[in-house]
Amino acid sequence: MSLETKPQNSAGSIIAITCLLSMGYAVLRYHVMGPVPWKDLPFFIINKGIALGAFILLTFNFGFGPLKNLGVNVPSGWLNARKALGMTGFLLVLIHALISFLLFNPAVYEKFFLENGTLTLLAGLSMLGGVLSFVVLWGYNLSFQTHLREDQAFIRFITSRRFLLFAMLLGATHLFFMGYQGWMNPAGWHGGLPPISLVGFVFFAVGYIINVFGRK
Repeated sequence: MSLETKPQNSAGSIIAITCLLSMGYAVLRYHVMGPVPWKDLPFFIINKGIALGAFILLTFNFGFGPLKNLGVNVPSGWLNARKALGMTGFLLVLIHALISFLLFNPAVYEKFFLENGTLTLLAGLSMLGGVLSFVVLWGYNLSFQTHLREDQAFIRFITSRRFLLFAMLLGATHLFFMGYQGWMNPAGWHGGLPPISLVGFVFFAVGYIINVFGRK
């Protein structure tokens, strides 16, 4: 009597390594190489690490399948991990959104506010992109719910190539308007390390190109 082989799933190792590297990069850039005091680690800096980890995991989730379609040998364990990566990425985005909501004030994010306390145009565009991308991710995760799987029209739309490319653009919009001013000033990078928003944007840009050419 033969035993069925359990499909390999690398979700645990991918999530652990991604989160450790993201948190480590945030601590290295802002605390070790930068001027941010260590008292801000538990909330402000951890939030940056969470955001970077979320964007990387979501890029992996959306990118592994199209990458295989382009002829790249993607390990089966990575392909089987996509659902877990997507759901973990969504949960990290939710945590990031909640922490950012608590932190978002002129004292912490001075550059995003005018003297009268209202948002700048760039801040408004970034926040709009962030809110819309969160809603889109929430809708995408709903497609995995059993009671919605029978709605074939909803599933086809939410998992379609056009919708997913649109969802990725929203995330890129949030990152771009959040940090592009700092991207243009390498002399101000702490220890020469690129801002976290730029690192996340590069991951998203590469993932977007892979999806444009590899997603069916």
